Amino acid sequence: MELRNIAIIAHVDHGKTTLVDELLKQSGAFREGQQVSERAMDSNDIERERGITILAKCTSVEHDGIRINIVDTPGHADFGGEVERILSMVDGVCLLVDAAEGPMPQTKFVLAKALALNLRPIVVLNKVDKPDAEPDRALNEVFDLFSNLGATDEQLDFPHVYASGRSGWADNELDGPRENLNALFDLIVKHVPAPAQLSRADEPFQMLATTLSADPFIGRILTGRVEAGRLKAGTTLKALTRDGERIEQFRVSKILAFRGLGQQPIDEAVAGDIVTIAGMSKATVADTLCDLSIDTAIPSQPIDPPTITVTFGINDSPLAGRDGSKVQSRVIRDRLMKEAEVNVAIKIADTPGGEAFEVSGRGELQMGVLIENMRREGFELSISRPRVIFKDIEGVRHEPLEEVIIDVDDEFSGAVIEKLTGERKGDLVEMKPAGVGKTRIIAHVPSRGLIGYQGQFLTDTRGTGVLNRIFHGWVPHKGPIQGRRQGVLISTEAGVSVAYALWNLEDRGKMFIGPQENIYTGMIIGEHSRDNDLEVNPLKGKKLTNVRASGTDEAVRLTPFIRMSLEVAIAYIDDDELVEVTPKAIRLRKRLLDPNERKRESRKD
Repeated sequence: MELRNIAIIAHVDHGKTTLVDELLKQSGAFREGQQVSERAMDSNDIERERGITILAKCTSVEHDGIRINIVDTPGHADFGGEVERILSMVDGVCLLVDAAEGPMPQTKFVLAKALALNLRPIVVLNKVDKPDAEPDRALNEVFDLFSNLGATDEQLDFPHVYASGRSGWADNELDGPRENLNALFDLIVKHVPAPAQLSRADEPFQMLATTLSADPFIGRILTGRVEAGRLKAGTTLKALTRDGERIEQFRVSKILAFRGLGQQPIDEAVAGDIVTIAGMSKATVADTLCDLSIDTAIPSQPIDPPTITVTFGINDSPLAGRDGSKVQSRVIRDRLMKEAEVNVAIKIADTPGGEAFEVSGRGELQMGVLIENMRREGFELSISRPRVIFKDIEGVRHEPLEEVIIDVDDEFSGAVIEKLTGERKGDLVEMKPAGVGKTRIIAHVPSRGLIGYQGQFLTDTRGTGVLNRIFHGWVPHKGPIQGRRQGVLISTEAGVSVAYALWNLEDRGKMFIGPQENIYTGMIIGEHSRDNDLEVNPLKGKKLTNVRASGTDEAVRLTPFIRMSLEVAIAYIDDDELVEVTPKAIRLRKRLLDPNERKRESRKD
């Protein structure tokens, strides 16, 4: 059977996963009447809730007797480690671009990776049936982007189709019949070359592992494209590191291939196909699995470096151990090491005390997803504020710089530019109209300046702005950046919060807790209206007297309190504060709970 390997790449929310759903349906991968959930490829709970793809997924469809292996990739740069490895497995890419938004930061990120690997993209102008779609403008912007990224003449001569993934059609012409996705299927078969590896089927077996996962029944499994040779279950292979050092020798217990949404055991894997192998105990991502006669590893893509670090520690608050079952540092360490094995964009380091771990990654979203997964598994953690990673270049301290692309209503553009270029040490690169009443702002801002900015940005734009960011490079350190302006309200007592006490504290600031919540000394219960921290008592009840007067016993009416999401809480805290994360709660606290210890520490500064 003929074969094609293709990845679908795009910016966040431009419709990759929805399009793959339709490709599966129209190729007959689902039985008639089979119940299939929307965005079938996003199998992880967090992917479904947030509507984003975090882990790359493989599937395969058949069209006119040709098997097409399709990889759905993440759009967020935070999960770029996945994208880089996946692109080395395929022979072509479908670049999806929203016909209204045009190319966005992550479009640039994933396209640059694809062009560097000499892949020739097919451009799919998606969502052309949206009322504000401008497919011709979007197509011109895509061509400019290819040109700016140094595409070759062959890559610049890219074919394109107009599509609506949700409605399930693609056409070569904008005013085509809009019936099905056959135009896209035909273009993939015609434009994407068959794997060059097919000609190497008689050589000794070689495969580069690109993704790692674990199956409860067959154990550790590695997925990749067979570079050369054939493989049958029961064969003995060896695993080599990037440098060609031998890791282990193992017997292949099972070979699985992607068929529709599932995987099926196959008798033989052939060069060019994307398969999953079981049987190894140590081999991991970027290792070469090969015949015993081979001593050289297959070259693998270098991974972009981490840019931020967060400290994961044990939960040592007075409420520790009430919600979660996994609270010991040893269990936390094992879980983090397991994550680092699967996710090559994450690095783990022990701290001197052994009670906490430095976790480095691509961004706040990636950290937030890891912490959310861990709390759902029953872990309790204390999390520090993210810190950027600095780098010495020729003796000068450099920090990571990000390119920020913002789409806002015209009336809010002034406030956004002032915050980015003034307080956060950013440089305005470009400002241009982006549709009726909208402005697109492009700026280069240090990563430090963007920590905690998302909440401020949504406030400044009344929730209507869209912010996208991507790692741009390293720049010399830009000096101090002002942190949070407001102080916090800190509880002086431990117990259960009282509505009357919270009502009396309302003129002091905004509350983060409601009545009848467990609190402890040193816990942050709100934001002070001034710039200093204030210690308050949220347990103080109303004094009872034997005098009754009309109006004194009316029910207390509290202003709704602010419930922070995990990422917002992590970005909100200061360096002397922590976020306590349990399966049932997210609390903010001071690092030192005792007020006397905090005073002693502040005198040292």
